[in-house]
Amino acid sequence: MNAIRILAVDDHPLFLEGITAILEGQPDMSLVAEASDGREAIQQFFVHRPDIVLMDIQMPEMNGLDATIAICGEDPGARIIVLTTYLGDVQVMRALRAGARACLLKNLLHKELLDSIRAVYTGKKTISPEISFELAQHAADDALTLAEVEVLRLIAGGNANKEIAAQLSVTEETVKGRVRSILSKLCANDRTHAAMIGIRRGIIDFQ
Repeated sequence: MNAIRILAVDDHPLFLEGITAILEGQPDMSLVAEASDGREAIQQFFVHRPDIVLMDIQMPEMNGLDATIAICGEDPGARIIVLTTYLGDVQVMRALRAGARACLLKNLLHKELLDSIRAVYTGKKTISPEISFELAQHAADDALTLAEVEVLRLIAGGNANKEIAAQLSVTEETVKGRVRSILSKLCANDRTHAAMIGIRRGIIDFQ
């Protein structure tokens, strides 16, 4: 039986070592390449054509979501398993829409990784139970508009309403209205709480 050929992508060497340790001793799996950011992941994918890609979402230079979009755009048959530290439902949905076949939490890889690799290799899709619960929790939520997401991103950057208005070339009253809407939709107590929710759910990026 041919081993499942795997490309692992993460910007933390220790995490890559952890994946190597998990895969070692598995006669049906072989780690054929590694990458430390999205651009390198794309390059390594088309060089090695692995059966499975283990793709971290948060990475410098190019994140895993953009790399997934690029790879699946060229090869819709690519089997990508997204790895994330956060339970962010919005982030997960973006990854699945981009073409990812599975989404796993990094802190549970020792329990879920091997079974998920084998499942995705045979054409199945899989999501960590904790992530599935998070998706269900927010399934009926009223999504933020693009304009509200931009305001939330600027709030997270520490900008006051007046500064946000100047950067977006809108009135301060417009910004205040968007902030009220953001707080309502996210069930947030205040601006700081809204920013924290936005980062945790993957509505805005955290670098």
